[in-house]
Amino acid sequence: MIDRNAILETNEMIEKDHFDVRTITMGVSLFDCITGDGEKTAEKVYAKITEAAKNLVSVGCEIESEYGIPIVNKRISITPASLLGRTESDFLLIADALDRAAAACGVNFIGGYTALVHKGITASEHAFLETIPEALSKTERLCSSVNVATTRAGINMDAVKRMGGIIKQTAELTKGNNAIGCAKLVVFANAVEDNPFMAGAFNGVGEGDRVISVGVSGPGAVRSALTKCGADADFGELALCIKKTAFKITRVGQLVAREAAKRLDANLGIIDLSLAPTPAVGDSVAHILEEMGLESVGAHGSTAALALLNDAVKKGGLMAGMYVGGLSGAFIPVSEDAGMIDAVNRGALTLEKLEAMTSVCSVGLDMIAVPGDTPEETLCGIIADECAIGTINNKTTAVRIIPVPGKGVGESVAFGGLLGTAPIMAVNKFSPAVFVNRGGRVPAPLISNRN
Repeated sequence: MIDRNAILETNEMIEKDHFDVRTITMGVSLFDCITGDGEKTAEKVYAKITEAAKNLVSVGCEIESEYGIPIVNKRISITPASLLGRTESDFLLIADALDRAAAACGVNFIGGYTALVHKGITASEHAFLETIPEALSKTERLCSSVNVATTRAGINMDAVKRMGGIIKQTAELTKGNNAIGCAKLVVFANAVEDNPFMAGAFNGVGEGDRVISVGVSGPGAVRSALTKCGADADFGELALCIKKTAFKITRVGQLVAREAAKRLDANLGIIDLSLAPTPAVGDSVAHILEEMGLESVGAHGSTAALALLNDAVKKGGLMAGMYVGGLSGAFIPVSEDAGMIDAVNRGALTLEKLEAMTSVCSVGLDMIAVPGDTPEETLCGIIADECAIGTINNKTTAVRIIPVPGKGVGESVAFGGLLGTAPIMAVNKFSPAVFVNRGGRVPAPLISNRN
């Protein structure tokens, strides 16, 4: 039961601390749309999505109105698109159908233009990968992800090498819009099948026909709670404070997910209790870490502070949700977090420090803008490093990096909306080209032998 005090606490978090449900994401299985003919498959894809998700936005708005809970985004994820076709023309037809379906349903993003190539790449997956830059340049709402490593399989360095080129091509094809295509493309290690957040959402092969998953967010609420703890609180007290707040946040997400699944006649999926920041002042993960006592995020101690935050969020949220999944922790996207942007601009936060912090955060190097002339091999090296962190630590890691043509260190690029503004960050000038070009697969770590 939710008592009067709990309702008042939730209202205060909404009114003062930017608390919201970040997304209701409907996962739709498209396996029954496969025909062997690209045009027919695309037609069936469009028809199924528009039928399954036709009421997604209206139901989200109903719940928002009835309960007074802000629901920022309503989104769709689909079966990995690389499994739906065979040729480049097939996949481009499917990409167009996905984008049109998203527009028809009124959602801002549709995820699942995805390939899982962590151990090998089939002929159809080769064809799919070739289409990613063009697909992202010719669509507005489509998001793409590629999984190139797992703890069980190791790191497919051939796939890593290919993704460096794909990122560069996507940047070039969308350079007229600040390389926005790269903001909709993420490279994963240990990608999960039930992630409701973009750009990495897809409806995994183990998921049902229609599934509702909800991503909640409340960095401002956590920071506000820590402020009330006072400067004399020790780390145990800070952790307890975060756990209590995460419990309250997740409880709201559980309510929204249950109502949305019932009204949309879909399976109840998971609650992703990640703290996802926005560019708005007061909605920053970086400011939570600074509230713990860091002069600036990026200072020594930032990784420890983030580890405490991530662990406490998980512990508190797990007690409030029936099914907790997705990524669940704390995101540290640079362009989407006002505190991260400030830290980069003041010289406190570097790419190397961010990499260290990704060993304990929810995902990885997220929404990082780098100079447009960054070599392809350097991008591959950055991806490989994140994959190593993910596979060795048996966690999800990712890279969403944007080499912005014509931009250099000290400049910035504006993407607008939740994607925010990214300062161009410096990258290491020494080349990993010989290492990257060895190819093959980095063997799975010892931790993978768990049977």
